[in-house]
Amino acid sequence: MLALAPDVPSQRAAQKLASPGSWPLTGARAGADASAAVAADAGGGTGPPAALWGECRGSAAVPYRTAIDLSGPAWQCSCPSRKFPCKHALALLLLWADGAVAAGSDPPAWAATWLAARAAKASRAARNPDAGAGDPEAARTGPANPEAALRRAAQREQRVASGVAELDRWLCDQVRQGLASSQQAGYRHWDDIAARMVDAQAPGLAERLRALAAVPYSGAGWDGRLLAEYALLCLLTIAYRRQAQLPPPLRDTVRSRIGFTVRQADVLAGGQPVKDRWSVLARRDLEQERLRSRRVWLRGRESGRYALVLSFAPAGMSLDDSLTVGSCVDAELVFYPVAVPLRALVGTRHGEAPQGPPPGGTVAELLAGWAAALAADPWLDSWPAVLTGTPARAPRPCLYDAAGHALPLHPGAGPCWPLFAVSGGTPLTVAGEWTPRGLWPLTAWDDGGRAVPL
Repeated sequence: MLALAPDVPSQRAAQKLASPGSWPLTGARAGADASAAVAADAGGGTGPPAALWGECRGSAAVPYRTAIDLSGPAWQCSCPSRKFPCKHALALLLLWADGAVAAGSDPPAWAATWLAARAAKASRAARNPDAGAGDPEAARTGPANPEAALRRAAQREQRVASGVAELDRWLCDQVRQGLASSQQAGYRHWDDIAARMVDAQAPGLAERLRALAAVPYSGAGWDGRLLAEYALLCLLTIAYRRQAQLPPPLRDTVRSRIGFTVRQADVLAGGQPVKDRWSVLARRDLEQERLRSRRVWLRGRESGRYALVLSFAPAGMSLDDSLTVGSCVDAELVFYPVAVPLRALVGTRHGEAPQGPPPGGTVAELLAGWAAALAADPWLDSWPAVLTGTPARAPRPCLYDAAGHALPLHPGAGPCWPLFAVSGGTPLTVAGEWTPRGLWPLTAWDDGGRAVPL
């Protein structure tokens, strides 16, 4: 059960909650105990899955409600946690493993509704397996019913337009009421409007809204940072409404920021491959809503072009590990068609290439590239950085180059002791991500040319 946790702190928090006293209501149902009504709703064929549910006492007046489908496993919880599974789901699993959850009871309405929906989905999948699953050509040609696909696309555009209009009204309300109330606002202040964007099928907007909860609401300048985020959201909603007037790369950028995706097969089929020897600069793993993601930065030896390769995996599953930091691959990359093409897919590989540290740039070169990228895509959150410099700790942790220009290190990166240890007070090459809050160092190359993940 603990292996399902997204991190060690979640394991510890779950173990503290895994006591019957914290759970005034718990229950379990075996997969064979299917009621006829729920089986009928599911369309027959498969009954309700083995399930757990419970209510956990928390800091709020209303207990947190947690339901788990053991056949997935899958879970949902009313808590505002961004970790998946949350500590409540893990604690309920631990209770069940210890035999502290009684079986044979009927789930409450809030759990029964969710479980019935999952059973219905499983039944539909059993009756109608994916068309063309064993036919690669069918997978390349797109949906089997183009007219139905067009109807679904039109319906989604309507939902997104409705969500964008609601977000506009919400942003106006925030500015009209003033920003001071945001200092006392909890996660629910952002989660409510983010959930509405999810309902409107605009997950990109939802992600940016949830990120507002992480803005430091203390110290000088917090109001300016929050207002800047509101302005970027407002600009994005205006751009979406006027997308027909935008040039194609910028229109594709706006739609991707809203949450529209492009199939990998379409990217590979329509893009022009870029062949180069790609140095694998850095790697960073992130925990998202229900997925783990891996960001791998590459740079072409000949073209000097940066590329970002993303991979995703559910919690508990391994991520793509085919690109090793410090290596160099001779391959063809195909870039997504946006205003600032960074994200790419790895196409044909031609083998490994000679390794070695990449050439580092200066602070002025990095900031000039960042400014040009922001002019084309103002919603960029980060920019690849490869610098030659010396780390310093005063007046705050930073990296300065030979010209004496310095970049602050990102506060979230921590004390960065490995970086200072590898440097030993001498200049070195560092790769990472530059963000508005500072440089997040990810890799350093020592005197022997060996890549050291930070």
